[in-house]
Amino acid sequence: MADDFELDIDDLQRRMDGAMTALRHEFASLRTGRASASMVEPVMVDAYGAMTPINQVGTVNVPEPRMVTINIWDKQLVGKAEKAIRESGLGINPVIDGTTIRLPIPELNEERRRELTKVAAQYAESARVAIRNVRRDGMEQLKKMKNDGMSEDDHKVWHDEVQELTDTAIANVDKALETKQEEIMQV
Repeated sequence: MADDFELDIDDLQRRMDGAMTALRHEFASLRTGRASASMVEPVMVDAYGAMTPINQVGTVNVPEPRMVTINIWDKQLVGKAEKAIRESGLGINPVIDGTTIRLPIPELNEERRRELTKVAAQYAESARVAIRNVRRDGMEQLKKMKNDGMSEDDHKVWHDEVQELTDTAIANVDKALETKQEEIMQV
């Protein structure tokens, strides 16, 4: 391969790994019948005119396996935090007790489990799209290099390497999705 034409494979790998990290973070927020502080992380509250993560307007605790509590620091934000939780798609009805919001985690029924597997599939598809976008960026760089005089052989080698990176990353997403769906459907 010519030294003049080096594709930054490490950058592409890092960006694809970033999509996988984001997916794992989103999967952690999906509940599987047990309480977890990470399940409320994606909830954004309209606080002081800006959308703020709920863990930045209150303290999130898990006092027991089927309960999450959020102690809101500013009592004026309790109603907004409750509304954000209701609209978040978690499927939990918050109970307000002063400045504390309790989230009792109900047993997951079969229908809710299926809904959560669909949400997990949507998260996985978003990760796949992000990975494909990284691939597209890499392919556009290769096309520019080819137009600038990269040899056909070098272009093919780099093309195959980018495609292999993409295939591996998408296989990892599929594997993570399958694992998460099994975890959700486990009774």
